[in-house]
Amino acid sequence: MEIVVLSEKDYEEAIKLSMYAFQYKVNEEDIPKRKKMLKSHDILAIKDGEKLLAKLHIIPFSIYIKEKIFHMGGIAGVSTYPEYRRHGYVKQLITEALRHMNQQQQYISFLHPFDIHFYRRFGWEIFADNKKVTVEKKDFVMLPSTHGKVIRDIAENERVHIEKVYKAYAASHSGMLVRTQDWWNDHVYCEDNIACYMNERGEYEGYLVYSVKNKEMEVIEIITKTHQAAVGLWNFICQHDSMIEKVVITTSTYDLFPFYLKQPKQKIDVQPYFMGRIVNVEEFLKSYSFLPTSEKVFIHVNDEYCKWNIGTYLLTDDSITAYKIKEDSVCTHPPKVGLQIGIGALTTILLGYKTVRDLYNLGEIMGSLEDVKKLERKIPELRPFFPDFF
Repeated sequence: MEIVVLSEKDYEEAIKLSMYAFQYKVNEEDIPKRKKMLKSHDILAIKDGEKLLAKLHIIPFSIYIKEKIFHMGGIAGVSTYPEYRRHGYVKQLITEALRHMNQQQQYISFLHPFDIHFYRRFGWEIFADNKKVTVEKKDFVMLPSTHGKVIRDIAENERVHIEKVYKAYAASHSGMLVRTQDWWNDHVYCEDNIACYMNERGEYEGYLVYSVKNKEMEVIEIITKTHQAAVGLWNFICQHDSMIEKVVITTSTYDLFPFYLKQPKQKIDVQPYFMGRIVNVEEFLKSYSFLPTSEKVFIHVNDEYCKWNIGTYLLTDDSITAYKIKEDSVCTHPPKVGLQIGIGALTTILLGYKTVRDLYNLGEIMGSLEDVKKLERKIPELRPFFPDFF
């Protein structure tokens, strides 16, 4: 059995496998819309004749790492019918997906793991957490604010201002999606409510996406450019005190909420959320914005599933030089200079989730402390965050 890319005639079978594996239902009238969405995916599959056994979706995205944009392959819909599990099909699909993404110049990949340990085996590593803050009604205390205002029911021709707020915020973080108009329409401007903060000059400075049901407000996304926008939106939440008993706000771990509340002692739950993996080390390093330090450092990368990444990379202020290991060759002596690092560790430090020192202390990076300090000085301070889902 070989791996194939599904054509449009197989989309309904792919939808059926997803429904079975992930235990949800797509109504008959919604299937055409779902098929249309799948046209943008590359769906790798293992078939036995005409029967679909297992599949994996690669969704083309772009992300920000600071102001730079990188093409990203989003892995989703990895599924196998139970009677065909434990045949190594998922491993085959993931291995082929990495080759496919490399060919498509998607030099980094993200996924939402059902099991972090499972995907770590293939080189993905955590790069972003989500912070959920639960505030009970007794702590709905409004804060002093300026003369801005919050507006709801944003007209379609005003949505561009929301998108500009998001873009400015995303470009100051690492890992956030470059949202297409289709993504905004299908995943943000949908069933949930949107409220925006506008300052006294009529400029949009923040927004939140939320729902209210069963006496609870859920804030799915809150993006602000200024603290006054954060205060204005918090006061808007407090104005719901006659409707709700609590609010649950999902935000970045770097967001200062709830520190500035009158009562900052709230229930806070921080969980690992998305994982990332560099697909092509050389190309990724060449596009990455290292800090100039007038120092050079060697890194020795091992990657079991992307053999094209195995080798030594010299990082200087002016260039990235790759010294690749020839296929099937073996290095009998460990390198005496530079840092030995696996693909997952390299990904998580370059996205800013953990520092070089953190992973050195965990034994994930091997080498001298002097080289650890050199590499650390080259990596910009980043704030990874991923408010979306796929």
